[in-house]
Amino acid sequence: MLSRTADHLFWMARYIERAENTARVLDITHKTSLLPDDSEGAETHLWYAPLNISGCAEIYLAKHKLVEAESVNRFIALDPDNPASIYTSLMLARENARSVRGAITSEMWESINATWLEMNRMMPTIGQDCPTCFFDWVKERSHLFRGVTLGTMLKDDALNFIRLGTFLERADNTARILDVKYHILLPRVQDVGGAADYYQWGALLRSVSAFEAYRKVYRDVITPQRVAELLILRADMPRSLHACLNEVETTLDIINGISGKESRRRAGELHAALHFARIEDITQQGLHEYLTEFLEKIDLLGQEIRAGYLARREEFAPLPMQKMLMQVQ
Repeated sequence: MLSRTADHLFWMARYIERAENTARVLDITHKTSLLPDDSEGAETHLWYAPLNISGCAEIYLAKHKLVEAESVNRFIALDPDNPASIYTSLMLARENARSVRGAITSEMWESINATWLEMNRMMPTIGQDCPTCFFDWVKERSHLFRGVTLGTMLKDDALNFIRLGTFLERADNTARILDVKYHILLPRVQDVGGAADYYQWGALLRSVSAFEAYRKVYRDVITPQRVAELLILRADMPRSLHACLNEVETTLDIINGISGKESRRRAGELHAALHFARIEDITQQGLHEYLTEFLEKIDLLGQEIRAGYLARREEFAPLPMQKMLMQVQ
């Protein structure tokens, strides 16, 4: 397969997955904002979270003076000038699909093209009455595209590069979503274990479609350490870091090739670290520090994949989350 074709397929899958996960981040932030909180700067602190997660805080602050719900929602969901917005992600996914129209099935093209056309029709009314309805729509369109892909594509290198992009992006975004609660939405000491704290954990699990899985595995109250274990180390949880790296390592082994030797080494190293890790060691290190380190490693893996297999093109990769939020007034 030509590296340029592989490149378009890889990024098409990443942008579809990114749009879905951006919708998940906005959804959990919106649901958390419905909780009463009279602490000083609560709204600013809360709505800075999705900006920090998506790596576009600087771009936002250059355009807007205040961090508030409506402007952040519109910036991250619909702003064409934001390289991490849902609008931009769907646009770039369609452009990449159009560039390799002959390498994907007609059903895949119809799905992604219909999503883009419907997005443009919905633009004037999105978020006015029901923000969660739009977030659910984005997730459903992503699920539809992924189902059509698996149901219609030949199991060849084209599908392998699509899967590679999907699971690499998913691992990156799961780490970012988990850090929302552990670092950015960390409650006051007196709130730990209370109703608001429980609601936030439940919202986070639902945002990654893991609430039922948590109940099935642990059958108990929601605790921070168990949520972290589920979303990092459980290989049977579809959106966990471990499950994503299982897929990435397996797919790279199938693709093979001399030029991808370093990317396979990095993927194997990262997968082994997750396979043999213990949640006690991770929490002792500090979950925010662990997730930040993971994001740096997954970014390096992405760079090695691009260097080994793909055409050299500049694409937007979100920056690691920043620990200090003092710059927000």
